[in-house]
Amino acid sequence: MGVPLGADAPRHDVSTVDGVLALVRESGGRVTNSRRLLLEAIFHEPGHHSAENLAVIVQAKAPDVHLSTIYRNLDELERLGVIVHSHLGHGPATYHLAASAHCHFVCEHCGAAVKAPDELFVNLADRAKKQFGFTIDPHHFSIFGRCRNCQEA
Repeated sequence: MGVPLGADAPRHDVSTVDGVLALVRESGGRVTNSRRLLLEAIFHEPGHHSAENLAVIVQAKAPDVHLSTIYRNLDELERLGVIVHSHLGHGPATYHLAASAHCHFVCEHCGAAVKAPDELFVNLADRAKKQFGFTIDPHHFSIFGRCRNCQEA
């Protein structure tokens, strides 16, 4: 259930920074230092990162890179299917590699986020498609509830 590339989008090995940069180049984009540093941050800093957090990582090496540049690059990388963003609560969107996209359960009491296996959403996705003709992307949103610890408290 990853993010599909458009039918005419070029296909590259997007499991490395250089592979993604080749895809960017082929799609008409430029390979800039800020784009390379952003990709290195995404690939080498595991987990979910807000644009602001990624900007801090990039700016540690290139202080002149503006947050607006980070957002533009994130938008382009998402359009190319390299990354996805998720909403893990009421805070800013977080970004991670599309190849490692997964669903989330978020505790509305303590804010804990738990990775949920895609298998939990297969039936929901199939049913939404069959009943409503609607394709869902469970990687984009989170399901809120109460974690085990907060239920017991």
